Amino acid sequence: MTSTTGTEPDSREPRPVDLRHLARTGRGQKPAWAYQSADLSLNLISCTAGQGVGTHVNAEVDVMVVVIDGAGSVDIDGQRYPVQPGQAVIIPKGCQRATRCDGDHFSYLTCHRRRAGLMPTVGQHHGRGETHDDTASTPTTHRPDGGSTAP
Repeated sequence: MTSTTGTEPDSREPRPVDLRHLARTGRGQKPAWAYQSADLSLNLISCTAGQGVGTHVNAEVDVMVVVIDGAGSVDIDGQRYPVQPGQAVIIPKGCQRATRCDGDHFSYLTCHRRRAGLMPTVGQHHGRGETHDDTASTPTTHRPDGGSTAP
């Protein structure tokens, strides 16, 4: 199993992951946790007030966004959708998308088929000049207990 900042041995054994705990302990981190296998890419994004992922286009895969905690919105092709914990949004490939924290925190999980070259086609800006790709593929593993393993 691999994710966005290290590696750990591949495991076929299912393991529960406490996403709410990881989101709360990783507030403001993008990603707060991630998992990538040969087939799947998961990224837990945990934002604080005013943070989010700026407008970009994912032309290769459909993406499901599952809201874990807090208040936020997902913009798809210019249409804003307020979302709450327990809701999911499916974003078809080719759509412009962005997310925004509308309260003091907002955490969500992105889920999609793993693909090569995970950079969006339009830069993502987060205020203060930061740029971030919520589907970045830099190798890293974040354990379910909140720790991480670096290469």
